[in-house]
Amino acid sequence: MKTPFCVFILLTILFTGPVVAQQDSLNLWPGPVPYDLPGEEPEIVTFGKNPVTYLVRNVQKPTLKVFLPPQGKANGTSVIICPGGGYWLLASGHEGDDFARWFNSFGVTAFVLKYRLPNEKLVDPANKAIVPLLDAQQAIRLVRRRASEWQLRPDRIGIMGFSAGGHLASTAGTHFDRAVGGVTDTTSVRPDFMLLIYPVITFRDNYTHAGSRDNLLGKDPSAEKIDWYSNELRVTARTPPTFLLHTADDPIKVQNSVNFFLALKKHNVPAEMHIYEKGGHGYGLATGQIPLGTWPDRLRAWLAAHGWAGE
Repeated sequence: MKTPFCVFILLTILFTGPVVAQQDSLNLWPGPVPYDLPGEEPEIVTFGKNPVTYLVRNVQKPTLKVFLPPQGKANGTSVIICPGGGYWLLASGHEGDDFARWFNSFGVTAFVLKYRLPNEKLVDPANKAIVPLLDAQQAIRLVRRRASEWQLRPDRIGIMGFSAGGHLASTAGTHFDRAVGGVTDTTSVRPDFMLLIYPVITFRDNYTHAGSRDNLLGKDPSAEKIDWYSNELRVTARTPPTFLLHTADDPIKVQNSVNFFLALKKHNVPAEMHIYEKGGHGYGLATGQIPLGTWPDRLRAWLAAHGWAGE
């Protein structure tokens, strides 16, 4: 029997077309989601003028979106990406998917984390401050446990964060000595390196981003909570090597990155920091912006110098 022409064309596309990186979304928690409340607020995804600039609100089901490099190109390194959004939304497009594809281009496997936010209508108010970290730690566990499945090195798992996502990433990199939320899984939650892009680091008054702090801790947090989540105070010799990026005119004050860098150097932790004069905040890859748009090259060179970029 002759194969219809349209079927022939379809089969030709399927078997000769380019291989597209896998983009499965995995549930972060295999069973009940810790501290979850049955919320009536639906998850909302809002798209900008460019489809890649989408925002996610009211996260109820935390996930990891998997971006695999082209077949044969993976180098064993992986990065878990925490988009920013002030702890009230997630800029998952230009601070998530964009970078996952960029990492894939030179063999790094990427995971975009859709973490829960401290929304008291959706998570237990008494534990809302630990919920983002709980999800970030679970993401590290999941990737480390399944490393062989994705042909990854369990000792080359990094975490990346932007703005408030940078606060979350730096919290994961400075609070890994104890698992939050009563999780009994003993898989290490220490990231092997951190990439902090225009991050919120401190919750102390002089340099903090009040919106991020208020959303995570509430309007009147105790001094103990403020210091606990001021990550420049939590650096030790075991803090992972770190790459930092900021601009001098960022409304998230550049001292967030500067003081974290100084804390890293005090404890002899390998670190590199780039400060550009102008660029503001939330620029992502900064494509077409000169000189700011050169910063991804600096990051890739730093990864390569440590043997994490396969070069």
